[in-house]
Amino acid sequence: MKLLKFGGTSLANAEKFLCVADIIEKNIQNKKIAAVLSAPAKITNYLVQTIDNIIKNDNNAQNINIAENIFLELIHNIKKIQPYFCYESIVKLIKIEFKKLKYMIDGIILLQQCPDNVRAILISRGEILSVLIMKYILEARKHNIIVIDPVKNLISKGHYLDSTVNIPRSKKIINKINTTHADIILMAGFIAGNKKEELVVLGRNGSDYSAAVLAACLNASCCEIWTDVDGVFTSDPREVIDSYLLKSISYQEAMELSYFGAKVLHPRTIEPIAQFKIPCIIKNTNNLKSPGTLICEENKTEKNFLKGVTHLDNIVMFSISGSSIKNTLSITGRIFTAIAQKKIKIVLITQSSSEHTINFCVLENYMNSVKSALTEEFRLELKEKILNPISIEKELSILSIVGSYIRMKHNIASKIFYILGSSNINILAIAQGSSQHSISMVVNKKNILNAVKIIHNTMFSNKKIITVFLIGIGGVGSTLIQQILQQQNFLNEKNINIKICVIANSKKILIVNNGINLSCWEKEFKKSQEQFSLEKLISLTRKHHFLNPTIIDCTSDQYLSEEYSAFLKNGFNIVTSNKKANTNNFEYYTKIRKIALNTNKKFFYETNVGAGLPIISTLKQLLNTGDTVIKCQGILSGSLSFIFGKLEEGVLLSQATKEAKNLGFTEPHPADDLSGIDVARKILILAREMGYHKELKDVKIEPILPQNFKKYQDINEFLLKIKDVDSYFVEKTKKAQKEGKVLRFVGTIDKKGQCTVKIEEINITDPLYKIKNGENVIAFYSKYYQPVPLVLKGYGAGNNVTASGIFSDLLRTIS
Repeated sequence: MKLLKFGGTSLANAEKFLCVADIIEKNIQNKKIAAVLSAPAKITNYLVQTIDNIIKNDNNAQNINIAENIFLELIHNIKKIQPYFCYESIVKLIKIEFKKLKYMIDGIILLQQCPDNVRAILISRGEILSVLIMKYILEARKHNIIVIDPVKNLISKGHYLDSTVNIPRSKKIINKINTTHADIILMAGFIAGNKKEELVVLGRNGSDYSAAVLAACLNASCCEIWTDVDGVFTSDPREVIDSYLLKSISYQEAMELSYFGAKVLHPRTIEPIAQFKIPCIIKNTNNLKSPGTLICEENKTEKNFLKGVTHLDNIVMFSISGSSIKNTLSITGRIFTAIAQKKIKIVLITQSSSEHTINFCVLENYMNSVKSALTEEFRLELKEKILNPISIEKELSILSIVGSYIRMKHNIASKIFYILGSSNINILAIAQGSSQHSISMVVNKKNILNAVKIIHNTMFSNKKIITVFLIGIGGVGSTLIQQILQQQNFLNEKNINIKICVIANSKKILIVNNGINLSCWEKEFKKSQEQFSLEKLISLTRKHHFLNPTIIDCTSDQYLSEEYSAFLKNGFNIVTSNKKANTNNFEYYTKIRKIALNTNKKFFYETNVGAGLPIISTLKQLLNTGDTVIKCQGILSGSLSFIFGKLEEGVLLSQATKEAKNLGFTEPHPADDLSGIDVARKILILAREMGYHKELKDVKIEPILPQNFKKYQDINEFLLKIKDVDSYFVEKTKKAQKEGKVLRFVGTIDKKGQCTVKIEEINITDPLYKIKNGENVIAFYSKYYQPVPLVLKGYGAGNNVTASGIFSDLLRTIS
């Protein structure tokens, strides 16, 4: 005997009803099939709402008519598809049932209350009618059907709205039913009967529970739960994109997952199948090809001992404490007893060894009941101040990691703590050891989705994910996208997943939460009509809890750079080629670093100084290893390196500047390069990295061009006027060459920390002598590197090297 159970979404319309009938038929292979059915989707909700509306003095019983029309439309559509379906007979039966329901509703309206026994009858009509419809479908297909009445055959005890079945007694009754003439057994889910043979319902997920009970009563070889998901996943796939389907899990693992929030099965469903060792398979009526998940006594197919990450929300934590608690006998027992009398379950409990503090968690909707029960129980202790006032912490969630004998794995807890700690997620309480198969911890509800994603990503998928918010798609930004696209295969081999979810410029923004298709991003960006705003970036990450969210700033925007502190506070890493933040006032410079340190976020800006050259990281390594930089000197502008190299070759300044602009070496306006301010910013950044408290005004700039050139804002006019100084630079170049020297635009930090930026004559022995054609160079003279300096050189301009430097910084965010 195999038992099949079908949920409401599997019976939502005529096509789905007939699909369920097909599944039942295909499972008949020389053995009988039993099927338990829920009400069609939404029916129970309409029936509940009808009652609730009346009790709230809203006598509108329209929902009952909606429910009736759903059934009538359902069977009307079945008639169109299923031959020999007894449509007229079932229409009469449905109308009779709803006539009875409406009569009951009239009584509720009159009394303005609904007794629980009446409520149970009303809310269970959907299941009874589902069985009736399925019986007629299968009989139309020439099958012999027997319907088990759960009221007479499932004997239960408890409340009308939340009963528990006595399986041994029910089994004896069901075994007396003669089923020899039938090949299919049908039963309505959710329903049972009490000792008075009154209808009762089985509470939350009651249909699944009654299916497990019937499987035990019939000694079924297997129980299949058909629903609208493929099976049990390592986490909720709606929350964690990288979650994957588990082939199998043990009863104990399934129990832990369901107890702490997994919604595929309720713990009550697992108890009967585990007790009677009945294999259970979760399958999907919307995806018949999916193998589903097997729940069995011993899990043999899953290699990974970890099975899932789940969470239970809307938790409150009570703390009972006091220096005299240790002298009060049975304090823990009294807590349990007081709460048990209210029929409330404690979800998690932790206790200090000395019993000075006891923390326990319950669902939030029980908070007031628990508080009143404890206040009454410990009235004297609270009055005499033997106990401190009862503390309640709200807005909490419980995060659980489930796996086979997880408490035996020596490094799991420490790994979890490290992962959450690195993400600034505080653990308020932990329970480990009480279960062999799970570790549970209490965290703030606002952090729970982020915690689940981080734990799952680190411990299940082994993927290093970076979620990128790219701002600025000029030459550097566009090149960076192309470089990331070209490296996809390499990144996949290294288990690195860079998801660019946002691409923006100053005017508009493209957002794709699961990652933009980089092969056609320009086309998609042009289609986007959404205006750009910084607030959208922060609200996006709060809403979707992206993993490792990272702002990449490829602009030179001052306002954007002033928002770095807000980005860091809201959980972003920052990778930037924009020098404005690091050359803002020193107070802001230090503020960014303090926030990054306190939030444990990365702030990388290698391209601020040398494009793709590792100048800043090299300087930090020197300082971190105890070296002292005495002096540094460099050519830190690719555009000026190119221009002054061309002067050496006899090219006029105006022509060299024009060439540099055409090659993309300069800023949009070449005046920004020739003013020396760009090099001054780079020197300021290096000085600050070396520990000098400097402002931009402290960098002495000897400009290349006369002051009156500042007025030429038009680029073409500027390039025309620059010809006026060509002759001056021809003479200056020749003079240097006569002395065996070359002209270079040099930034210097001397041993006193003085910063200068100016044209210098460089002799042939200097490391700066041969630097031209867009190259950059920095020479560090230090305690360890003298008289021969540590020299870094390479291209310091161009989209490719700058984008490469940003790419390198981006990968460092997951180191």
